[in-house]
Amino acid sequence: MLNAGKLVGRTIFISGAGRGIGKAIALKCARDGANVVIADKTAEPHPKLPGTIYTAAEEIEAAGGKCLPCLVDIRFEDQVQSAVEQAVKKFGGIDVLVNNASAIFFIGTLETPMKRYDLMHDINVRGTYLVSQKCLPYLKTGTNPHILNISPPLNMQAKWFKGHVAYTMAKYCMSMCVLGMAEEFKPDRIAVNALWSLTAIYTAATHLFMGPDSIGQCRKTTIMADAAYAMVTRDSSSYTGNFAMDEDVLREEGVQDFDQYACVPGHPLMPDFFLNITAEEMNTRLGLSQAAAGGASQAAGGPAQTFEAINAMMTEDILNTIKGVFQFNLTGAEEGTWHLDLKNAPGGGGQGEPANKADVLMTMDSGDFVKMFAGELQPTTAFMSGKLKIKGDMAMAIKLEKLMAQMAKAASQETSQAAGGPAKTFEAINAMVTEDILKTVNAVFQFNLTGAEEGTWHLDLKNAPGGGAQGEPTNKPDVLMTMDSGDFQKMFAGEMQPTTAFMSGKLRIKGDLAMAIKLEKLMGQMTKSKL
Repeated sequence: MLNAGKLVGRTIFISGAGRGIGKAIALKCARDGANVVIADKTAEPHPKLPGTIYTAAEEIEAAGGKCLPCLVDIRFEDQVQSAVEQAVKKFGGIDVLVNNASAIFFIGTLETPMKRYDLMHDINVRGTYLVSQKCLPYLKTGTNPHILNISPPLNMQAKWFKGHVAYTMAKYCMSMCVLGMAEEFKPDRIAVNALWSLTAIYTAATHLFMGPDSIGQCRKTTIMADAAYAMVTRDSSSYTGNFAMDEDVLREEGVQDFDQYACVPGHPLMPDFFLNITAEEMNTRLGLSQAAAGGASQAAGGPAQTFEAINAMMTEDILNTIKGVFQFNLTGAEEGTWHLDLKNAPGGGGQGEPANKADVLMTMDSGDFVKMFAGELQPTTAFMSGKLKIKGDMAMAIKLEKLMAQMAKAASQETSQAAGGPAKTFEAINAMVTEDILKTVNAVFQFNLTGAEEGTWHLDLKNAPGGGAQGEPTNKPDVLMTMDSGDFQKMFAGEMQPTTAFMSGKLRIKGDLAMAIKLEKLMGQMTKSKL
């Protein structure tokens, strides 16, 4: 969605704008020539979450806006008051407030420490109310004044409360502010609205919480930024009290191309929390096929075979790392109870309840259980989408992902070896090379493969007769690709999209990226030939 210059010279106060959705909204406003106030407590880089208020400010000014970075913890009234006063002194007023700052702890009642409960309510509830209150006197005299809360529709179904009551309460209170303040501030023609995303949004925090493989199921922060821009530029005297979805807002603005917002275009997406729509329903509506996720599941053998594989991988290092006992209550085709002891030597698992009390109880479908240990379903994705229910020590449950990652890697290596590995892939490529492919791709590639079949291979799609083999190319490569040998096999077999591999960090590319993208044409042809 293009900027229209509607925010030129206007002042936008955004909480939590140091990174993620808040920063994306700030950058969108900056491109319009707005004054942006960042109210955020990130002065030093987080070891796992990049960005500070100062690096964000540099980006905002580079985008064409003016920026005032304010070091603020919105739990403290004096810090919020000071930031508001600084904003008014520097820019002359406040026209738009975006309440974006939020804390999440998506855990059950017994497992939620009161300090976490307090943190969520201090930031999500008190912080939203406090910042709104302090900005209110200046919004009353602002130009087309808006308050926009990044919060969900008030869906009162019990399923959105159970398992994470504290988080839902805190997040819904942000939405309750919209409900009440929209009516309260009508005489002052201050609009108060809520914006929520239809799908999961990929941020550094999403990467940390859900893992890099979740990227395909997410949209970019730019969809929220574009929707926020559309909302705060509408007439504040008439557009108020709305609980809007990002995609609905943009469709109303005439946007039709939503692939521009996809992290991996064509990949099935995961719905955000608090929405009455399943992933299947949403993707059907959006015209996204589950097949785009990488084909049919490769997991097989059921829970019994999965536990055989787990037991074969048991090491002292795994026990020392995880130190937990797990119980799995499986439903569906292979209903039953299984256990996994990763605390007491020699470790391992099988059918039935554990001898020692379980630290974590997991309930899920037996088919999803097999997929999860095969690396085809991320545990965090399963949990957030409701496919996996967890009771007990959540930190312990997250540690279990290490074992799952090891199993997925082992399965990938077995798949590669069973399919013949890189050698067979290059045989198939060489049989398919045509003059048309050479003209279309016109590049030389070098593949540095790691893992089970480590080695260097090349593919010349520039010089006749074309083709590839083991070793470095005769001519200097245009593109150098580094990846696991099993993932290489999957990529050429159509089981892994190159864009997904690249964006999730499984594929590293050095050289001409445009040439690398051209290579997808050959991969598509190989998929059709059922390599």
